[in-house]
Amino acid sequence: MGLARSGPIVAFDFDGTLTVSDTFLAFLRWREGYIGYHAGMAKLAPAASAFLVNRKTERLKAAAVRVFLRGLPMSVLEEEAREYATTAAPIMLRPDALKVWRRHRNDGARMVIVTASPEVIIAPFARGLGADLLLGTGLAVDKDDRLTGGLKGRNCRGPEKVRRLQEAFGEDVHLAAAYGDTDGDDDMLEIADEKFMRLFVGDPVKGRPPV
Repeated sequence: MGLARSGPIVAFDFDGTLTVSDTFLAFLRWREGYIGYHAGMAKLAPAASAFLVNRKTERLKAAAVRVFLRGLPMSVLEEEAREYATTAAPIMLRPDALKVWRRHRNDGARMVIVTASPEVIIAPFARGLGADLLLGTGLAVDKDDRLTGGLKGRNCRGPEKVRRLQEAFGEDVHLAAAYGDTDGDDDMLEIADEKFMRLFVGDPVKGRPPV
């Protein structure tokens, strides 16, 4: 991924926009298995309860990283993410979203994914889609490149999405089009000429169980 191309900038949220579900949670369930996933979610109950009060998604995400991934070498997580994307992409990526993504890319737009999910988990999907840039939430590592259980920087949601776009393209960044599905995408859509909220409804696997 790189910014060698010039052209209008088109930004897509990932979870719920390009995909049918939350990729980070789906990855954790795939990684841990049914029993391990639900045991971990039980440990997250206090953080989830606190979220209902303070609505701070950043704290809840950091708690999930601590419970499920703390101490894991980043290189191992990167390899697991690549393996997961290979199996998950065909059943997670919305066909109608992919059609629009490809149309913009064929028209010469610079394609950017801006997501609150951990960047390392989404990176293999972004490469497969031919994204020019991926902006996501970073995970902190220690001197041995093991996950500390914290986030690196801010959760890439809401105003942080615009800040990250400004960091990449300049303070006066403007989008030709932006696609999202929650209020966490509102700020990004505000800087776009064409704004699309919850446009895509396609499911690549009819009759799938809930994710």
